[in-house]
Parts: sequence; structure tokens; C-alpha cells
Amino acid sequence: MKGLVTALLLSVSMTVFSQTNFQGKAIYQSKTAIDPSFGGRQLSEERKKQILQRMKSMLEKTYVLNFTRSKSIYKEEEKLETPGASRGFRFGGFAGGGTVYKDFKVGKILESTEFFGKKFLISENKELPKWELGEETKQIGNYTCFKATMVKKATGFDWRNLRRRERDSKVKRDTSTVKKETENLEAPKETLVTAWYTPQVPISSGPGSYWGLPGLILEVNEGRTTILCSEIIMNPSEKIEIKEPVKGKKITREAYNKVVKEKMEEMRERFRNRRGGNREGRGFH
Repeated sequence: MKGLVTALLLSVSMTVFSQTNFQGKAIYQSKTAIDPSFGGRQLSEERKKQILQRMKSMLEKTYVLNFTRSKSIYKEEEKLETPGASRGFRFGGFAGGGTVYKDFKVGKILESTEFFGKKFLISENKELPKWELGEETKQIGNYTCFKATMVKKATGFDWRNLRRRERDSKVKRDTSTVKKETENLEAPKETLVTAWYTPQVPISSGPGSYWGLPGLILEVNEGRTTILCSEIIMNPSEKIEIKEPVKGKKITREAYNKVVKEKMEEMRERFRNRRGGNREGRGFH
């Protein structure tokens, strides 16, 4: 029954969007929940609220996915900053504002991002993601969505899903332990990803690096992060032009993850030796 409904929706959608000028725009809101135990007993509730407020610009963002029948590009919405306003809290110069480009015809996926002031152009694995299609459905706006899940292996350093090691719960926390806690944080080795896609918009794309489903992905849940589509604009009056990103050092995803890991290890070592000599980082060359 599920397959029949999906086939019917896809058939209707392909008929509706069969015109050659098929294009559209999807607006997504991204939110990440912070572990309520962060900071332990060393931080007051008031101080935690202040930190969360400073992190708001990093945890809550708006993205735009422009798409045609064969290509899509996903990037953070550009906003004018209020004069005198803070640029938001950043974790030691981490990457921000990455752009993900997909060309479905040739199977090309590129991410243009910045890490510690250096630009990278990352090529992704072209293999079709191993989604498991479910029977559950739900309505998102005017669109009927189907559930799909997959287990994603952790790659690189993702601060959004950091968690405290189990053994750390047995350590007595005092003022000196607060600094050590950063060394006891780890990312899960695997994360369950849940996506909701609609065949009513027949393109195999979605937010970020997600794709490979028989319809546009309108919602993704990964760890503590949720990305939800708030608006879809089909065939806008202004023509959409999707250009492949070209700026940045060309690198594979595996090599980029290695760069991130090495930099994080360097930061951790500097932190450990802060009192001993405040050693400088090597930076990029």
C-alpha cells in the first residue's frame, strides 16, 4: 500500500512539474539543542542562560535550498548585521556558513566551507545514501511526507553531538575539573538520522548533504539538531541560477576530516599546556 501511494504521488508530481523550466526554492530553519547538563555545577543557571543567548546565532540559522530538476545549492541565508551587534559566539574559529552543491546528472557533490580562516572545497562520496524507507507519513505544511531513516557514521569533529564519557560521571568535579571536561567530551560513533521527504516535489535533494530519496527532504533529525522546511516557492518569478562553487583548496571528505581532527588535537594540546608556556598553534600552510 505504501509503495502504491508513493507511486501515485510521484506520478502526479512528475506530471505537475513536467515543464522544462521547473525550479524552486525551499527555506529551512536549523536548531540545535544543548545538553542541559553542560557546565555542571560550576555554572549558575543565569550564566548558562547568558552563554546560550550568545550561542543563539550559531544554534538557530536559516538556510535556502535553490533547486532545478538536475541541480541544487544549499547555503545560509545572508543577513545584514545590526550596527554594533555581536557576531555571535564561535568555537575557536570553527567553520561556518558552508555551501553544499549537488549535480544529480553527473553525481557530483561539493561543499565549500571555511575552517580556521582557510577555505576548502570538499568533494563528497557519490554513493547513494543507504536510506531505509518506512511506512509512516505526516503532513508538513501542504505536503504529505514519508519517513526514511539511516545510521550515519561519525565523520570529523561535530560539536553539536558531543556528549560526556560515561566514566566522567564518576569523577568528582571541582574548579580544576571544569577545564579537564573538554578532554572528556566525545562524539558518538554512529547517529540515527530521520528524514521526512515528499514525492510531491520530485527532486532527490534536501538540506545540507542529505539526498537520495524519491522526493524533496523537508525535515531532518540528527542527534540534537533538527532542520525543518518552513516554506517552498515553486517557479519563482526571478530565475534561479545555480553555479558550482570553485573557491577553496580542493580536498576529499576523508582528508578534510583528518585536517579537522589534527587541528582539534592541536587545540587540546595547547589547552593542556596553557599554564606551562602558552604554546602557539602551527596554523595552516
